[in-house]
Amino acid sequence: MELITDVLIIGTGVAGLYSALNLSDNLNVVMISKGRKDECNTALAQGGISVARGYTDIDLFTEDTLKAGKYENDIDAVKVLVEESIDNISALCKLGVDFERDIEGLCFTREGAHSINRIVYYKDITGKRVEEILLNKVKSKNNITIYENCELVEILKNNNMCTGAICIKDNEQIDIHAKVSILATGGIGGIFKNSTNQRIITGDGISIAIRNNIKVKNLDYIQFHPTAFFDESLNSRKFLISESIRGEGGKLINNRGERFVDELLSRDIVTKHICEEKIKTNSKNVYLDVSFMSKDFLLKRFPNIYEECLKNGVDICKEPIPVSPAQHYFMGGIDVNLYGQTSMSNLYAFGEVSCTGVHGANRLASNSLLEGLVFSRRGAEKINKEIKSMQVKITKPEKIQCTLDYYKNLNRDVLINTLCKLRGDIRNELVTC
Repeated sequence: MELITDVLIIGTGVAGLYSALNLSDNLNVVMISKGRKDECNTALAQGGISVARGYTDIDLFTEDTLKAGKYENDIDAVKVLVEESIDNISALCKLGVDFERDIEGLCFTREGAHSINRIVYYKDITGKRVEEILLNKVKSKNNITIYENCELVEILKNNNMCTGAICIKDNEQIDIHAKVSILATGGIGGIFKNSTNQRIITGDGISIAIRNNIKVKNLDYIQFHPTAFFDESLNSRKFLISESIRGEGGKLINNRGERFVDELLSRDIVTKHICEEKIKTNSKNVYLDVSFMSKDFLLKRFPNIYEECLKNGVDICKEPIPVSPAQHYFMGGIDVNLYGQTSMSNLYAFGEVSCTGVHGANRLASNSLLEGLVFSRRGAEKINKEIKSMQVKITKPEKIQCTLDYYKNLNRDVLINTLCKLRGDIRNELVTC
């Protein structure tokens, strides 16, 4: 089967959907999703989205992002992120995202390493709400077609130009030829034993980039979230206990009930302290306590966390939540410029699969969805300007002889072997080596 389109978008999370919505309506767009179209990490994001609190906050927001990233960030990328944050949050509001408000306007919460409250949110399911609204907007577009359960196995290329992708759906090979292709395939959490990510997010875009000599960057920068709900099962997605709980006053305590860390330090530092505390107290986890807060407040502010913890036998209104670090985010990825362009012509990468350099060595809380918004819109606008002069170049691939499982294993092994060479200390955290 063959498809010909103007733009191919691989991935249906915030970066893929928002780029689609910012492309011209006169372009034919094909989107593919590895699983269900809403089966992405965007839908799992709880805390919210960072945004500058007016232009007077730009310098402080920039400094908070740089400090969290150990000053290894790309300063130009950080400036773009911060300066364009207000416009993109306004655009989401116009699309119908109903962030929490009071009589003064948008409500703002705070998370670790932020100097002030600057995070907009929807209850404790911000990502799910954003995903729902963007997906509904995309589905209403006549120029956009989405294929679910359609798995990318290789890109099509002509020398150093991407001309589309080879996918498999229902055991059938589909060759999609496109003027421009966008990788929005997400991070790497599915290759870790303990991760807050969807299990199908296994770094496919990054693996394919490595196999095709597309430039990658900072592959050793992997973030562990300090507070995932602790359970002893392996190879299952860990339920995230949002950092916004600590932003609202939640306390981290050890198994003796003692507080041991400033909860609003950056994620890497809090994670380090938790790991040290587990060793010191000979325990498998620590606890996040919010039981001293009003039940009415907890049920209104964190309804999803309350329900999920209750399903696992913990009433957060009465007892502390067992937590432990889990892999959460990938700061590295495919090296891109400020418009999401990769080192291969006509190939863009947006969201967690990309490395804009905005996060440096450690991502500041709630900057992930913002990055996906800011740079996918910039990229889409650039595509709109340049695609008129492009033509679809039909690259005829040979019939794939291998199974889908072969490509899944190939991509996983390429990524795992690469990561282990860079970060031998994570070897035991991975599903297989």
